Order: sequence, then C-alpha cells, then structure tokens
Amino acid sequence: MSIVSFFIFFLFGGIIRSIAGKSHIIHFRSPNLYPEGLAYDPSAQHFIVGSFRDRTIHAVSDAGVVETLISDPSLPLNATFLGLAVDSVNNRLLAVIHSFAPLPPFNALAAYDLRTRQRLFLSLLPDGDVTSTDRAAANAVTVDFKGNAYITNSMGNSEGNFIWKVNTEGEASIFSRSPIFNQHPVDRNAPFSYCGLNGIAYVSKGYLLVVQSNTGKMFKVDAEDGTARTVLLNEDLNLPDGIAIRRDGVVLVVSPVEDGKLWFLKSDDSWGEGVVYDKIDLDAERFPTSVAVGRDDRAYVVYGRVIESIMGKEGREWFDIEEVKSERERKDENVWVFVLIGLGLAYFFFWRFQMKQLVKNMYKKNN
Repeated sequence: MSIVSFFIFFLFGGIIRSIAGKSHIIHFRSPNLYPEGLAYDPSAQHFIVGSFRDRTIHAVSDAGVVETLISDPSLPLNATFLGLAVDSVNNRLLAVIHSFAPLPPFNALAAYDLRTRQRLFLSLLPDGDVTSTDRAAANAVTVDFKGNAYITNSMGNSEGNFIWKVNTEGEASIFSRSPIFNQHPVDRNAPFSYCGLNGIAYVSKGYLLVVQSNTGKMFKVDAEDGTARTVLLNEDLNLPDGIAIRRDGVVLVVSPVEDGKLWFLKSDDSWGEGVVYDKIDLDAERFPTSVAVGRDDRAYVVYGRVIESIMGKEGREWFDIEEVKSERERKDENVWVFVLIGLGLAYFFFWRFQMKQLVKNMYKKNN
C-alpha cells in the first residue's frame, strides 16, 4: 500500500469512527449503593461514587469494575455521601455527608487522602443559627486551586440558601449568605420546592457558579468575598441539580425530574449572561443527579436511582454512568468531518494529477 493510499485509508477510517461513535455506557454492580454524587479522578482515570446508606465510597473503572475506596464506619449510622469533589492539587477526595430525617441532624465535610485512603479531617458544618423547624442540608461541593472547599446548603427557605467554606485545615464557616439567593419567587406547591441552592462549581477566574433547584436560577458568586449576582440565562433551568465545567468553559447542568435533562451552557462575558445552546433528554426514571467531566472532556451522568432509596426501597444491584453527547456539537463536528473529506479528496486528486504530469514528463524525456 502506498503512503498516500495509507493516508486516505487512515483519514476515512477516522471519519467513519467519528460519525459512528457511540456514547460510552458503564453498567456496574454494587448492591444497594444508590449513588447520588459523581466525580472523576483524572490521575487514577476512574469515576468515584458514594453510597446513600452504608458510609462507603467506591471507584468505578471505564469497564465497570467497582472497588471500595473509602469505608468510614465512624460516621453516623445510615449517613449519606452526597456531593464529591477531587482536589487534584492536594490529592484529596472531598465528600459531603448528610443525615436525612428521621435521623438526627448531621452535616459535615470529610477529606480523604487519595493515596493512603485515610481520613484527613471531618468538619462539622455550622447550622447558621437556623430557627425554623427545617434543618440544614449540606449537598454539593467544589474546590478551588488553593484547596478551599465550598458546600451548598439546600434548605430552600430564607434561613437556608447559603454556602459554607472549609479551608485546607478543616476549619468551617458560613461563606456566603447573599440576599439574592432568596430574591426569586418559589412555588411552594411544586415538587422539591424545599430544595434551594444545589450544584456548585469553581471557575479558575475566581468565582463560583451555583444553581438553585426551586427557582431554576444560576448565580455567580465571588470566591473572595461571597457577593453574588444572578446569571442572566435565555431560559430557566427546570429543577437543576448537579453542575460541572469542561476545560473549554462549557457548563453542564443535570436535572433528574420529569423528562430529565442535561443542559449545555456557554457564556461570552464570564457568566454575567449565559446561553443554553443544547439540552439532551435523560431517563428520569433512573433519576440522574450528578454530572462529571471524564476523560477527553466528555460529559457523564450517574443514574443512581436515589429516589428509590429515599422512598425506602432496597435491593437494587445495578447502576449506570453514561456519557451524554451534545447533538448540536455532534452536528458541528460532522461539518468539520466533511470539510476534512473535501480537503482529503482535493489533496488526493492533486497528487494524482501531479503524478500523471510527472509520468508524462519522464516519458517525453526518455523519448
């Protein structure tokens, strides 16, 4: 096979794989796990999920092999691991722990060394002088480049809707209680109206992006002083839950309810305003709660069927982590694929023309 023929074969083979590539699906077995949180460890190249009831955290490989990373029986019985974040700089795993009623109130952040798998600290989160019968609900976590963790309180009333901060020494405080978190109206008759601030993500430019489930709003929060403003979106997000950010700046937000959604958002002004440029339907019955960015900047959601555990059901053994692709981005990629096809064909025919001319010139010279 000639070099040019090999080049053409390689080019078209790559094009076919690009067009026909299927989403990556990880089907894994872990009885009664019901994972709510999802994180990706780029160093170990595996996903991390937490258990809803048995105080364990697990690694899940691309092939669906499950390994117990953390078992922490010192935590309160039946406590739930919710939000997870990998602190790659300090090689730590940060995990939010919450106890649902009727268990005694418990909200904390645990930090674990990913090398030794030992707990570094357990920080109890202050309740913020909550006086209502509702109780604080630690939910999602993110980490900045200094190792500071930020955790959302999802108690969606005027006394809730705040953000905790835990520094690298495990010292916890209430970081942001911006009045703007309670500025937007809430339909108290709607499902999950009690759930306020939820998914949170750190942006390297020095701010946080936070979504609020019961209003569908997104907030931009200064990571230095906690001041916040509403991000102006072209549409509200219906009961947003988890959030993640790709390396190219695209923000991913997942919702588990109704028909389920994964929104793809982008901004041209550092999130003063943002645009939903694509939204993909998910399987709401499997209750997708978290989104993470895996290898090659690919978006994954966890189908942890958490609602079953909340309703008191047990016995499920299999769960899923699935890649979700933007249809709009796929179409844009296909446009470039056909551009490459055109360039490849143009090069091929130009090469054939040049070779034909070369043969003719050599023939004339020999005669």
